[in-house]
Amino acid sequence: MKRKIKIMLVEDSPAYRKVIESALKGDPDLTLISQFGTAEIALRSLQDRSTRSVPDLILLDLNLPGMSGIEALPYFRKTIPDTKIIVLTQSNREADVLAAITAGTSGYLLKSNTLDQITEAVITVMEGGAMLDDKVAKFILDTLKKTTPKKATPHKALSPRELEILALIGEGLLKKEVAAQLGIGVKTVNTHVGHIFEKLEVNNAASAVNKAYRLGIFSSGA
Repeated sequence: MKRKIKIMLVEDSPAYRKVIESALKGDPDLTLISQFGTAEIALRSLQDRSTRSVPDLILLDLNLPGMSGIEALPYFRKTIPDTKIIVLTQSNREADVLAAITAGTSGYLLKSNTLDQITEAVITVMEGGAMLDDKVAKFILDTLKKTTPKKATPHKALSPRELEILALIGEGLLKKEVAAQLGIGVKTVNTHVGHIFEKLEVNNAASAVNKAYRLGIFSSGA
Protein backbone atom coordinates (compact mmCIF):
# COMPACT_ATOMS: atom_id res chain seq x y z
CA MET A 1 0.00 0.00 0.00
CA LYS A 2 1.34 3.42 -0.97
CA ARG A 3 2.26 5.56 2.03
CA LYS A 4 0.43 8.86 2.30
CA ILE A 5 2.40 12.09 2.28
CA LYS A 6 2.36 13.53 5.80
CA ILE A 7 1.76 17.28 5.92
CA MET A 8 2.11 19.93 8.60
CA LEU A 9 0.22 23.20 8.13
CA VAL A 10 1.46 26.39 9.81
CA GLU A 11 -1.21 29.03 9.25
CA ASP A 12 -2.69 31.57 11.65
CA SER A 13 -6.14 31.85 10.02
CA PRO A 14 -8.52 29.20 11.44
CA ALA A 15 -10.81 29.66 8.45
CA TYR A 16 -8.04 29.05 5.92
CA ARG A 17 -6.76 26.07 7.92
CA LYS A 18 -10.23 24.55 7.51
CA VAL A 19 -10.11 25.15 3.76
CA ILE A 20 -6.73 23.44 3.43
CA GLU A 21 -7.78 20.62 5.75
CA SER A 22 -10.82 19.90 3.59
CA ALA A 23 -8.74 19.95 0.40
CA LEU A 24 -6.16 17.53 1.79
CA LYS A 25 -8.84 15.17 3.07
CA GLY A 26 -10.14 14.92 -0.48
CA ASP A 27 -6.82 13.61 -1.81
CA PRO A 28 -6.08 9.92 -1.13
CA ASP A 29 -2.32 10.49 -1.32
CA LEU A 30 -2.16 13.22 1.33
CA THR A 31 -2.80 13.38 5.05
CA LEU A 32 -2.71 16.38 7.38
CA ILE A 33 -0.97 15.17 10.54
CA SER A 34 -0.74 18.52 12.36
CA GLN A 35 -1.66 22.17 12.11
CA PHE A 36 -0.51 25.17 14.10
CA GLY A 37 -1.31 28.87 14.30
CA THR A 38 2.25 29.99 15.08
CA ALA A 39 5.73 28.93 14.05
CA GLU A 40 6.88 28.81 17.67
CA ILE A 41 4.32 26.16 18.64
CA ALA A 42 5.04 24.17 15.49
CA LEU A 43 8.76 24.15 16.25
CA ARG A 44 8.19 23.15 19.88
CA SER A 45 6.11 20.20 18.69
CA LEU A 46 9.03 19.02 16.55
CA GLN A 47 11.60 19.43 19.30
CA ASP A 48 9.68 17.11 21.63
CA ARG A 49 11.02 13.79 20.34
CA SER A 50 8.78 11.74 22.62
CA THR A 51 5.58 12.88 20.93
CA ARG A 52 6.54 14.44 17.60
CA SER A 53 5.40 13.15 14.26
CA VAL A 54 7.77 14.29 11.53
CA PRO A 55 6.01 15.60 8.42
CA ASP A 56 7.20 14.92 4.90
CA LEU A 57 6.23 18.45 3.92
CA ILE A 58 5.28 21.72 5.60
CA LEU A 59 2.85 24.27 4.17
CA LEU A 60 4.10 27.49 5.74
CA ASP A 61 2.47 30.90 5.86
CA LEU A 62 4.82 33.89 6.09
CA ASN A 63 2.64 36.46 7.85
CA LEU A 64 2.40 34.77 11.23
CA PRO A 65 1.99 36.32 14.69
CA GLY A 66 5.26 36.36 16.61
CA MET A 67 7.99 34.67 14.59
CA SER A 68 7.36 35.15 10.87
CA GLY A 69 7.56 32.32 8.38
CA ILE A 70 10.77 33.76 6.96
CA GLU A 71 12.34 33.87 10.44
CA ALA A 72 11.17 30.33 11.14
CA LEU A 73 12.52 28.78 7.93
CA PRO A 74 16.11 28.17 9.12
CA TYR A 75 14.82 26.61 12.36
CA PHE A 76 12.60 24.19 10.45
CA ARG A 77 15.49 23.35 8.14
CA LYS A 78 17.77 22.65 11.10
CA THR A 79 15.22 20.65 13.12
CA ILE A 80 13.89 18.48 10.27
CA PRO A 81 16.36 18.86 7.38
CA ASP A 82 14.77 16.17 5.21
CA THR A 83 11.31 17.75 5.28
CA LYS A 84 10.24 19.75 2.22
CA ILE A 85 8.75 23.22 2.70
CA ILE A 86 6.26 25.05 0.49
CA VAL A 87 5.48 28.65 1.32
CA LEU A 88 1.74 29.30 1.06
CA THR A 89 1.02 32.94 1.63
CA GLN A 90 -0.67 36.12 0.45
CA SER A 91 2.66 37.91 0.23
CA ASN A 92 4.17 38.50 -3.19
CA ARG A 93 6.70 41.01 -1.84
CA GLU A 94 10.00 40.76 -3.65
CA ALA A 95 11.97 40.50 -0.42
CA ASP A 96 9.80 37.65 0.89
CA VAL A 97 10.02 35.67 -2.36
CA LEU A 98 13.80 35.90 -2.61
CA ALA A 99 14.34 35.26 1.10
CA ALA A 100 12.19 32.12 0.96
CA ILE A 101 13.87 30.74 -2.16
CA THR A 102 17.33 31.51 -0.78
CA ALA A 103 16.42 29.67 2.45
CA GLY A 104 15.81 26.51 0.44
CA THR A 105 12.05 26.23 0.11
CA SER A 106 10.86 23.87 -2.60
CA GLY A 107 7.84 25.94 -3.56
CA TYR A 108 6.26 29.36 -3.25
CA LEU A 109 2.51 29.60 -3.78
CA LEU A 110 0.06 32.40 -3.26
CA LYS A 111 -3.25 31.80 -1.54
CA SER A 112 -4.93 32.89 -4.76
CA ASN A 113 -3.87 29.53 -6.24
CA THR A 114 -6.64 26.96 -6.48
CA LEU A 115 -6.83 24.06 -4.04
CA ASP A 116 -6.08 21.67 -6.91
CA GLN A 117 -2.91 23.64 -7.67
CA ILE A 118 -1.87 23.45 -4.02
CA THR A 119 -2.33 19.69 -3.79
CA GLU A 120 -0.58 19.26 -7.15
CA ALA A 121 2.32 21.32 -5.80
CA VAL A 122 2.68 18.99 -2.83
CA ILE A 123 2.89 15.93 -5.10
CA THR A 124 5.35 17.66 -7.45
CA VAL A 125 7.67 18.73 -4.65
CA MET A 126 7.62 15.28 -3.04
CA GLU A 127 8.59 13.81 -6.42
CA GLY A 128 11.67 16.01 -6.42
CA GLY A 129 10.38 19.00 -8.35
CA ALA A 130 9.73 22.59 -7.43
CA MET A 131 6.52 24.56 -7.66
CA LEU A 132 6.27 28.30 -8.01
CA ASP A 133 3.26 30.49 -8.59
CA ASP A 134 3.41 31.66 -12.22
CA LYS A 135 3.81 35.33 -11.24
CA VAL A 136 6.44 34.47 -8.66
CA ALA A 137 8.43 32.36 -11.16
CA LYS A 138 8.46 35.21 -13.68
CA PHE A 139 9.52 37.67 -11.00
CA ILE A 140 12.41 35.46 -9.89
CA LEU A 141 13.72 35.04 -13.43
CA ASP A 142 13.39 38.75 -14.18
CA THR A 143 15.19 39.63 -10.95
CA LEU A 144 18.01 37.16 -11.50
CA LYS A 145 18.54 38.32 -15.05
CA LYS A 146 19.04 41.89 -13.79
CA THR A 147 21.58 40.76 -11.20
CA THR A 148 25.21 40.88 -12.18
CA PRO A 149 26.49 37.32 -11.94
CA LYS A 150 29.52 36.46 -9.85
CA LYS A 151 32.72 35.59 -11.68
CA ALA A 152 32.89 32.17 -10.07
CA THR A 153 32.41 28.97 -12.02
CA PRO A 154 30.84 25.74 -10.76
CA HIS A 155 33.11 22.88 -9.67
CA LYS A 156 31.62 20.68 -12.36
CA ALA A 157 30.41 22.03 -15.69
CA LEU A 158 26.85 21.29 -16.77
CA SER A 159 26.42 19.41 -20.02
CA PRO A 160 24.52 21.01 -22.91
CA ARG A 161 21.50 18.81 -22.15
CA GLU A 162 21.62 19.71 -18.46
CA LEU A 163 21.76 23.41 -19.35
CA GLU A 164 18.79 22.94 -21.67
CA ILE A 165 16.75 21.21 -18.96
CA LEU A 166 17.69 23.75 -16.30
CA ALA A 167 16.65 26.60 -18.60
CA LEU A 168 13.23 25.01 -19.15
CA ILE A 169 12.77 24.42 -15.42
CA GLY A 170 13.67 28.07 -14.91
CA GLU A 171 10.79 28.99 -17.19
CA GLY A 172 8.44 27.20 -14.80
CA LEU A 173 7.96 23.92 -16.71
CA LEU A 174 7.27 20.72 -14.78
CA LYS A 175 9.47 17.69 -15.42
CA LYS A 176 6.80 16.00 -17.54
CA GLU A 177 6.51 19.18 -19.64
CA VAL A 178 10.30 19.33 -20.05
CA ALA A 179 10.27 15.68 -21.16
CA ALA A 180 7.53 16.33 -23.70
CA GLN A 181 9.24 19.41 -25.12
CA LEU A 182 12.60 17.65 -25.50
CA GLY A 183 11.16 14.33 -26.64
CA ILE A 184 12.74 12.33 -23.83
CA GLY A 185 11.36 10.31 -20.93
CA VAL A 186 10.50 11.72 -17.51
CA LYS A 187 12.98 9.28 -15.92
CA THR A 188 15.71 10.71 -18.15
CA VAL A 189 14.78 14.22 -17.04
CA ASN A 190 14.90 13.08 -13.41
CA THR A 191 18.38 11.67 -13.94
CA HIS A 192 19.63 14.90 -15.50
CA VAL A 193 18.03 16.99 -12.74
CA GLY A 194 19.78 14.84 -10.12
CA HIS A 195 23.11 15.51 -11.84
CA ILE A 196 22.34 19.25 -11.99
CA PHE A 197 21.60 19.36 -8.26
CA GLU A 198 24.80 17.45 -7.49
CA LYS A 199 26.99 19.66 -9.66
CA LEU A 200 25.51 22.92 -8.37
CA GLU A 201 25.39 21.60 -4.79
CA VAL A 202 21.73 22.48 -4.27
CA ASN A 203 18.65 20.59 -3.10
CA ASN A 204 15.85 21.88 -5.30
CA ALA A 205 15.06 23.36 -8.69
CA ALA A 206 14.46 26.92 -7.50
CA SER A 207 17.88 27.02 -5.84
CA ALA A 208 19.46 25.51 -8.97
CA VAL A 209 18.08 28.26 -11.21
CA ASN A 210 19.10 30.91 -8.66
CA LYS A 211 22.65 29.58 -8.45
CA ALA A 212 22.96 29.22 -12.22
CA TYR A 213 22.32 32.93 -12.65
CA ARG A 214 24.60 33.90 -9.78
CA LEU A 215 27.42 31.82 -11.22
CA GLY A 216 26.91 33.26 -14.68
CA ILE A 217 25.93 29.91 -16.21
CA PHE A 218 22.99 31.74 -17.73
CA SER A 219 23.99 35.09 -19.16
CA SER A 220 22.37 38.09 -17.47
CA GLY A 221 21.13 39.26 -20.82
CA ALA A 222 19.45 35.97 -21.69
